Amino acid sequence: MHKLKLANDLSLPLEVVTQTVAILAKRRAGKSYTMRRLAEQLFKAHQQIVIVDPKGDQWGIRSASSGIGPGLPVTIVGGEHGDVPLEPTSGEIVAKLVVEERVSLVLDLSMFRKNEVAKFMTDFLENLYRMKARECYRTPMMLVIDEADAIAPQKPQHGEERMLGAAEDIVRRGGQRGIGCVLVTQRSAVLNKNVLTQAQVLVALRTIAPQDLAAMKAWIDVHGTPEQCKTLMASLPSLPVGDAWIWSPGWPTIEGIFDRVHVLPIETFDSGATPKPGVKAIEPKQVADVDLEALKRQMAATIEKAKADNPKELRKQLAEHAKQNDVLSAKIRVLEARAQPTQVEIKEVPVITPKDLERLEKGLDRLANQYHQFAGAQQVVLTELGYLKDVVKSSGTPPRQSQARPIQTHAEAPRPPTTNVPKMPTMRMNAHESSSESLSKMARTMLTVLAQHPDGLTKGQILIHADYRSSGPVSSTFAQMISLGWVSMGGGRMMITSAGLQALGDYEPLPTKSALLHHLLNGHKLSTMEKKLLRCIADAYPHAVTKSAILTATQYASSGPVSSAFGKLVALNYVHAAGRSELRLAEELVG
Repeated sequence: MHKLKLANDLSLPLEVVTQTVAILAKRRAGKSYTMRRLAEQLFKAHQQIVIVDPKGDQWGIRSASSGIGPGLPVTIVGGEHGDVPLEPTSGEIVAKLVVEERVSLVLDLSMFRKNEVAKFMTDFLENLYRMKARECYRTPMMLVIDEADAIAPQKPQHGEERMLGAAEDIVRRGGQRGIGCVLVTQRSAVLNKNVLTQAQVLVALRTIAPQDLAAMKAWIDVHGTPEQCKTLMASLPSLPVGDAWIWSPGWPTIEGIFDRVHVLPIETFDSGATPKPGVKAIEPKQVADVDLEALKRQMAATIEKAKADNPKELRKQLAEHAKQNDVLSAKIRVLEARAQPTQVEIKEVPVITPKDLERLEKGLDRLANQYHQFAGAQQVVLTELGYLKDVVKSSGTPPRQSQARPIQTHAEAPRPPTTNVPKMPTMRMNAHESSSESLSKMARTMLTVLAQHPDGLTKGQILIHADYRSSGPVSSTFAQMISLGWVSMGGGRMMITSAGLQALGDYEPLPTKSALLHHLLNGHKLSTMEKKLLRCIADAYPHAVTKSAILTATQYASSGPVSSAFGKLVALNYVHAAGRSELRLAEELVG
């Protein structure tokens, strides 16, 4: 029968894999060393081991003690040296993996907060104990819990009660389900007494604190004789590092075990060794290979099975299916409604009679007469004021605007007399002066932009160079320039005409292309945030850049002000959308 050699003069039977062992000692007396030695021997005997490592000290099990060769192919889950990550909510999944796949693991909890340790261990221990109740899963395994007082505390805090209860179940009744347990602690006094007293095998190393010695005595009072108690208690405070009492009353034989031994060195790397001043820490150069792909497949299968067996997950899936059915039903109702024949409402249209046409013609004639009377009076006044001097004939009679009238009138509109109109000083302006002074600031800016681009621009391009955003006044100005003949439209582009150039007169050029971009990035029109966003987009040109990449580069968090800044840049046509959540600099700002 295979034996587990802990010391030169002591070996334990393989059946210890389903026993409860308590390893108690002060700090740096050799308890973790002893625990590792026992775990190595069990693994080499082809037994399943699962080490719960709250401190992150046990990753060295994958390398040889020298750090040069490989150690044991035990997968490390979680922690800084983990092969795969570990989540606080994955306790049930890991328990299923341990039970169903019989893998050996180190569960590194060192990155968890205290409440996360309680969450993970509660789910893990409860499900481990529950699943091991099935006959097909009652195979031997050893659960090694380092710093066991954190998992089974004497005084559990709020939220730790279930975790303590699950630990008690495993220690008291886990052996019947194939679960052995090794409890390791440097503080016997704070390890729960209901858990400690259930240990079958006591491994006691150097212990000094009176309260911890008293906790050991509680175990001795249950299991040992007064003579054994006296011998052990007298020697504990002075035991050399690595020396241990192995005490197991009535197991594995009726005589039991009560021996003082020196634990043999471990065969794997001591990753929990205390750093020494001036001594460089040794880093392992080789680790044992583990089949991570197989483990990932096993974990994926375990996760899917857990979802299939989880009532909450099933209810969630049913709710999603119901929601999808509701959406499909709504679409069907819409399609059915569209398929219904359209009801055509027939309305009677009134017919225009000859009398209606006669009344309409008379009304148009009256309007024509009123128009010509007004036009004639306007020409007379303008002539007398000197504004139409160049086009008035020598007789002083204003010219007719047109020989052909749009509507035939019954009589020529009488011209008002001009003799009584007082003479005013002539105020002559050439066409350039009159038009230039009547230009609005917006119209002058837009005509200046078009004058610098004789081949024409789209309205969006004009707005970029003129530094305006689309609005009501902008639309009115565009309409005004077209109606006055200052610009012409063709192929979606607007071009300045000779009349527009005459109206504009002399002008100061506006910045264009890269000069315009420099003006925007260094002027006062844009806020600091808008400038940073625009500069980031410009740096990426000619490529588009995602908004998330822009936020990362500018170190802005996604928020309302940032969204408004993006919207303003798009509204001003400085940038254009180039895909989902992507922006590209406008070509008008390049070159």
